[in-house]
Amino acid sequence: MMADTGSEDVAVIGNTDQTPSELQNNIKNTMVEKGGTLLKGLEISVAEAEKRTGKNAVSIQETYTVYLIETRAVDNVSEVANPTPDSLWRRYSEFEIFRNYLLVTYPFVVVPPLPEKRAEFVWHKLSADNMDPDFVERRRVGLENFLLRVASHPVLSNDKIFYSFLTQEQGWKEVVFETGFQAKADSRLKALNATFRVKNPDKRFAEMKHYGDELQSVISQLLRVRARVADRLYGVYKVHGNYGRVFSEWSAIEKEMGDGLQSAGHHMDAYAASIDDILEEEEHYADQLKEYLFYTEALRAVCRKHELCQFELEMAAQDLISKKQQREELATGTVRTFSLKGMTSKLFGQETPEQRETKLKTLETQIEEGEEMVKERTAECDEFVKNAWEDIERFREQKDRDLKEALISYAIMQISMCKKGIQVWNNAKECFSKM
Repeated sequence: MMADTGSEDVAVIGNTDQTPSELQNNIKNTMVEKGGTLLKGLEISVAEAEKRTGKNAVSIQETYTVYLIETRAVDNVSEVANPTPDSLWRRYSEFEIFRNYLLVTYPFVVVPPLPEKRAEFVWHKLSADNMDPDFVERRRVGLENFLLRVASHPVLSNDKIFYSFLTQEQGWKEVVFETGFQAKADSRLKALNATFRVKNPDKRFAEMKHYGDELQSVISQLLRVRARVADRLYGVYKVHGNYGRVFSEWSAIEKEMGDGLQSAGHHMDAYAASIDDILEEEEHYADQLKEYLFYTEALRAVCRKHELCQFELEMAAQDLISKKQQREELATGTVRTFSLKGMTSKLFGQETPEQRETKLKTLETQIEEGEEMVKERTAECDEFVKNAWEDIERFREQKDRDLKEALISYAIMQISMCKKGIQVWNNAKECFSKM
């Protein structure tokens, strides 16, 4: 599936008598200023994959795959016909670093997923080896789709580090690590704690999180069913090759019927051989479903981040209430609830007026800070809800459109496959009729 490129034109800043590198920088500036997406001014592709061998971080020899990213200014911002694209190689692990950066930097965005690192939901004749050429090719397509998704996103596409990832061979990692995104990542324990302790969860996000769980379950089941059907279908088609062998052997002992039987055998052989291309095409549709299987985790991540945001707001509000209660108790000299402080006062006597005044001043300062903190947390939470829900709505429209298209295309493919089967038997029937 290709990301939506939109239809708006890009305004050109300055003259066009520039090098390709200057033109691409110009495009980037245009995108940021006009609030557009990078994909409107830049063609992006993952052109090929290449297997390499080298030493890893602990000096152990390893074999890995790199992917060639090509970027080219679109024709409407360049006077050069088909300018030579800029290109660089990236490993899958670099794509992972970049996506993790996006998850931390844009917690309100349903960040597009990467293709699977190792093959899942495969039928038995398909290799699960991540160095298998067919798997590497499907991953190449998936990585290109990931870049196109990011480049067409109204927020992610304008990130400067994304542009560096596409265009700077060296120094990109240093720049992304300088952002400190790894230290900012919320721990799983912290998120889990918020899930169970938040008192007033937003119903919309709770329902969306539940929907993400259900969608993951449904797509997983669908992929398992497809893998089982592919296994059975492969067997059925290959068995038709036995028809071909038997008809060919039979034709050798017949004089009048020989030509018809041999022709029918050829049709059966062709039918049996066609299953490999059919199932290869099916994998394309399976990968489209897998993309949304992995999207469900990104959707749930946004919902978990909202729970954490709400939990932090509730903790700040609760701390403020506690401080105000302490101030009231200190000012009136009455303890409304059981506390260690109340027991201490009874055992060792009341505090002096000076001590109480000092504590009151400290509490006043803490209450002012607490009120400011609650305001900040409330504003952050409100902003998160606004941005997150806007992106969730965008994602839902994209999901509905993409899955509808994928399911219709899959149904058309199945219909075409059945028609080919009928045609084979019609051809065989003609052969038999001429005997």
